[in-house]
Amino acid sequence: MSDKRNPKAKGSVLAYVLVIMTVVSMLLVSILTFISSQIKNGAYVAGREQAFQVAEQGIQFYKWYLAHQTDGRTAQQIEAFWNSGTAYGVGSDYVVDVADPSGGIMGSYRLRVTPPTSGSTIVQVESVGEMDRYPGKTRTIRVRFRRPSWSESAVLANDVMRFGEGTETYGKVHSNLGIRFDGYAHNIVTSSVTSYDDQDHTDTKKEFGVHTHVNVPPATGTNDSYRPLEMPPAAVPARTDVFSAGREFPVSSIDFNGVLGDLSFMKSEAQAGRGKFFAEDASDSGDLGRRIILRTDGTYDICRVNTVSNDSVTQYKRKNTSVTNCTGCGSSYPNCTQNFSIPANGVIFVEDDVWLSGQVNGRKVTVVAANLTGSGPDRSLYIPNDIRYTNYDGSDIIGAIGQLDVSIPLNSEDDLRVDAALIAQKGKVGRPNYGSSDHKSVITVFGAIATNLRYGFAWTGGWSDWGYTDRNLYYDNNLLYYPPPYFPTGTQYLVDLWEEL
Repeated sequence: MSDKRNPKAKGSVLAYVLVIMTVVSMLLVSILTFISSQIKNGAYVAGREQAFQVAEQGIQFYKWYLAHQTDGRTAQQIEAFWNSGTAYGVGSDYVVDVADPSGGIMGSYRLRVTPPTSGSTIVQVESVGEMDRYPGKTRTIRVRFRRPSWSESAVLANDVMRFGEGTETYGKVHSNLGIRFDGYAHNIVTSSVTSYDDQDHTDTKKEFGVHTHVNVPPATGTNDSYRPLEMPPAAVPARTDVFSAGREFPVSSIDFNGVLGDLSFMKSEAQAGRGKFFAEDASDSGDLGRRIILRTDGTYDICRVNTVSNDSVTQYKRKNTSVTNCTGCGSSYPNCTQNFSIPANGVIFVEDDVWLSGQVNGRKVTVVAANLTGSGPDRSLYIPNDIRYTNYDGSDIIGAIGQLDVSIPLNSEDDLRVDAALIAQKGKVGRPNYGSSDHKSVITVFGAIATNLRYGFAWTGGWSDWGYTDRNLYYDNNLLYYPPPYFPTGTQYLVDLWEEL
């Protein structure tokens, strides 16, 4: 019997087997390559995530470091710390190795720190994380720290406060005591007390530290009777018709006495030439203070007040009536007023009363009226005429600080505009009670108010009101990031901005 199998068939099967093996091999190689690449990519992604976590660890370390070096310190002590040359990451990178659980080194973070400029509280920290397994593959986080300034609140008070119907506030409002708020708050309203006896209502029962006498919608209007829903032990109602961003109490109080340390620092900076200092001339009984007029050319005029009447300036004279050698004397009044450039760090410290007015253009300045000699009366700052910005983008900033009051005198303008952050350290921001014959039209404050005592620009008696009829209080949002030079700040650095580069 003969073999009838076709040898060509055997070759065909072999070819099919080879094709299948080739395809399978290619698939296996592709799968193994894919798995290998995924493993490598997973390790790379894990490494990048570890580098990110290491960079974040560097930020957390510097936050801890700042707290231990600066929390609770005065502005002068904090500036000394930054100028000491020993602050980590300033001038040269500060590198820290990061250990793995077994004690070996797995990576490191590198800190680069930009310290605050003169008069600022902003610190910028860059943390670069890197893993040893992936050299050169870094993750970078940049964080901005700052100490909150007193100019960050539309109103900051150390006394009981009342905001009447029609009042609309846009910045934060805080009092160390209680707040009755019958207007509309766009930002949070806080108090340092849980409850208090509102002297403006008709009972002695204690209401919440922040409360309102506005009737619950759909009812309208207010009344002066105590409000059972606005007093303990009732739950605090939301009342978003009044507090659109909420209310909070009790919170930490603000130390108005601590401002003395800031004033002392401003004085020392001005005396050291990093500002301008004007001392009281105790030998001259006619020296009643200084009048300062801010100019849009980056200068200011200053002259000595000779006579005052009804808390307003009526005459001025120069300390030296025959000055022949000075920088930038005003050509139109060479024998009346001295003219100086606004200091680079913006501090003008007068150890006497100050009458302030004028306009700035592209400058930041803080004017202080304070007597820190230990003898003589506390000093006040008066605003009889407009204080204005040229630009409203943060390039123009004015701070006005009175050791006692920031006061609007009797002969102030009928339509008064005040673009400034105001602080009355021991007294109040406001207008004295000049009696029922005192009638002015409009006062507009565009800035911020910090007052030790209850502020106000009008008075009520019986059926009549006096002072300023219309009172417009607007918060300058630029003050959040551009406080006036050397303005009082909080004692802790907070994270202001976080971003990955």
